[in-house]
Amino acid sequence: MIILGLSGALNHDPSAALLIDGEVVAAAEEERFVRDKHARNRMPLEAARYCLEAGNVSPDQVEVIAFPYAPISLRSPARWHYARRYWYAPDRALDALFNGNRRFRRNRARVHELGEELGINWQRTEFVPVEHHLAHASSAYHFSGFKEKTAILGVDGKGEYATTFFGCGDKGRIVKIKELYDPDSLSGVYGALTEYLGFDMLDGEYKVMGMAPYGDPDRFDLNGLIRYDAGDIEVDTRYVNTVGLRRYKEDGVGFYFSDRLVRWLGPRRNGDVAEEPYIHIAAAMQKLFEQRCLELLEFHLGDLLRETGRLAFAGGGALNVKLNQKILELDHVDELFVQPAAGDSGTALGAASYVAVQRGGSITPMRHVYLGPDYTVDQCRCALAQRSEIFHVRELVSDEQVASSAAHLLCEGHPLAWFQGRMEFGPRALGARSILGVPSSPGIADRINAQIKFRERWRPFCPSVLDRTAAEIIQTDHPAPFMTITFAVAESWQQRIPEVVHEDGTARVQVVERDTNPRYYRLLEHLETLTGNAVVLNTSLNRRGEAMVCSPQDALNMFFGCDLEYLMLGNLLVSKAQLPATADGENIERPDE
Repeated sequence: MIILGLSGALNHDPSAALLIDGEVVAAAEEERFVRDKHARNRMPLEAARYCLEAGNVSPDQVEVIAFPYAPISLRSPARWHYARRYWYAPDRALDALFNGNRRFRRNRARVHELGEELGINWQRTEFVPVEHHLAHASSAYHFSGFKEKTAILGVDGKGEYATTFFGCGDKGRIVKIKELYDPDSLSGVYGALTEYLGFDMLDGEYKVMGMAPYGDPDRFDLNGLIRYDAGDIEVDTRYVNTVGLRRYKEDGVGFYFSDRLVRWLGPRRNGDVAEEPYIHIAAAMQKLFEQRCLELLEFHLGDLLRETGRLAFAGGGALNVKLNQKILELDHVDELFVQPAAGDSGTALGAASYVAVQRGGSITPMRHVYLGPDYTVDQCRCALAQRSEIFHVRELVSDEQVASSAAHLLCEGHPLAWFQGRMEFGPRALGARSILGVPSSPGIADRINAQIKFRERWRPFCPSVLDRTAAEIIQTDHPAPFMTITFAVAESWQQRIPEVVHEDGTARVQVVERDTNPRYYRLLEHLETLTGNAVVLNTSLNRRGEAMVCSPQDALNMFFGCDLEYLMLGNLLVSKAQLPATADGENIERPDE
């Protein structure tokens, strides 16, 4: 069965994923193609075109288009809860009761328009809506590879009405145990405090998480923002998750917190410096988020976890890697699978997999996320030929030469742009569209932050490590292929790789396996030979505020727009300085040189 999953119902992070007989053959976010981070208010047209092309599938072969947004019955408690909690904004409350599926109808029309633009024949292709949180749940559970009974957690800002999901997966079937509804949203409160701390919601939550270790969580008591009682929460909408007239405004822009919050905590933060009191507020928010998530997890899934030891986790809240560390440290959690595209982009994948299983199919477990476009050497050469800047190129003829040349440049203290193979799906750079550095090189992180990515100096970087070395570094053999969990770094290693160890002694690690990324693996082997450490600093190939690089043209735009000196563009080593002659490859002179 050929199923095309499309996301974009919530006006951010649209994506597409193509499943053929239960295997993901392609998946990508729209932002990468249109060069607009989060691609707000768009539908995944270019991403869908890519998926069809990558799968060699014509539009008339698509049997189902799965969409992660569904109508919610008035008999459901969801709309009634929403109306009761938003009664202070009666227009919203009444709309939920009398026109509660308005957004679904609008999205259905947008999907049909998109389908027509793709060439979908709606007489043959079925449109199947899937509840948003069921799509999140499926994206985690069905791709986890867990065969036995599994606890499922979804923590998100909001779907149709649900914000948090607790369920059980067994033999492919997902059973909903409990949902929480808007405005009682853990991720919503985290997003509101993200805005208060001077960052953009949907984009800055990981910055709050990165700022938190610099602060003292006990300096501010934020417990009243999310009250917990016997497996339920209630958000204080006088302060956060506010709508209408309660919203705080600056220059005509409304935020998801109120004037009352500003009077309590002080002015909204501005600027790039991690400073008091805001570092303490970030720490307090992170602590509260972890505490409430763990309380709810214990109440609704604790007994199931003691029975199974397995948890599958998705939703935007699952990108909070510090929470994931706390979950994995629980005595009754032995295995944790976090969907690498845990945010809304991953719901295209989840909607497609949910429909596939509902129709009797099975899903191939996710072992890697290299599901985006790749480019030939000729395409890379063509992109270079269109540039007017001064540069030099060396063509390397083997994986061994690529890895060796890259490792020597890194060991000389140079950051290196690394553009290889198929692009990653999800927000993490995992050795396909990356900027690399040697984590034992003093100041390399500050240099990349300040001169290449143009982002805040206090932002941490992550390590990619060889699978046979990982357990010694992170003191566990738990799988970690996707940078979705932080781990405590062994003290002996903290001094060896200081540039990728965060303020609290942890690191968000990617464990690299040879069969999923052989060229990246070989690079790490060369670094181990040269430095004694099979570790590389790895961050996404983009500048602040930009989507991750997709094409060779994107990579070159970034390369010439920052202080990077070297770019490994497939087999082509591109340099802004003259490359000395070596035996590792052939220097290519530009036609006008």
